[in-house]
Amino acid sequence: MSATWPLAASTLGVLEEDLATTVGVLQRHGAGGVELRSAEGAFVHTGLDDAQRAAVRARFADAGIEVFAVASQVRIAAAGDDAEVVDQLSAELRLAADLGSRHVRVFPGAPAARVPSDQVPPLEEDVEVVDARAAGRLQRVAALAEELGVWPALETHDSHPRGQDTARVLAALDRLAPGHSVGAIWDVLHPWRVGESLEDSAAHLLPHVLDGRGYVQIKDVAHPADTTPVLQGSGAVPAVRFLELLDAGGYRGPVSLEWERFWYPQVPSLDDALGAVAAQLAAYRPRA
Repeated sequence: MSATWPLAASTLGVLEEDLATTVGVLQRHGAGGVELRSAEGAFVHTGLDDAQRAAVRARFADAGIEVFAVASQVRIAAAGDDAEVVDQLSAELRLAADLGSRHVRVFPGAPAARVPSDQVPPLEEDVEVVDARAAGRLQRVAALAEELGVWPALETHDSHPRGQDTARVLAALDRLAPGHSVGAIWDVLHPWRVGESLEDSAAHLLPHVLDGRGYVQIKDVAHPADTTPVLQGSGAVPAVRFLELLDAGGYRGPVSLEWERFWYPQVPSLDDALGAVAAQLAAYRPRA
């Protein structure tokens, strides 16, 4: 475990493991936080009743592990009915509140062309239309989020992979709801794979992840054009520079491994992957 950042992990790295085994993996590597994937068949989803939610919350609390985020599948900029997306996000916010979580991860998910993973996907609509749709939906859940003490965090992902894309949506939200607490998730892979420098990502995203407003995710791949996960430190993602920028920028929140084994079942276990991240964080030393 790093003395600089709490280690955490997403349950996207879980396949056949049950809840007790997953808790054991997190404890073995000193992880103090978890992002719980919210989906049918996962450990949590919005269909759980009050007793089931309380049981999951207690299981992690008893292990000394904070459920700091619910990783929803909500796509805040998707085409379609605003009310449906707002209702989905509202349900995820209530789930997160019942689990004691501060954040609900949301994707951008705007309609965009399919391109290789090392390219920024062209949007199918004007960027102003897409960003306004996302910001408007986030604004509509702001009162509920404030009441619950749980806030959406927009991940660098899919149609908006760069820090500049996420910051642009949040700037649009600033104009609609000044003083909101919606944050960002800086997934180190996605801005980097499409050519945004880590320094530019930091400039755009650090204001939205500091002081508990959002958080960061770490991962590694062999090449920007191949997003198959590899063990931390064995690929091409410049993680040490990422950590340096977090350190210099004053970020002290969790560094969370999003090990995408659910989508790539052939890769090593979450146990192996989390061990590699723990070792990298433990070895990190700031520049003199």
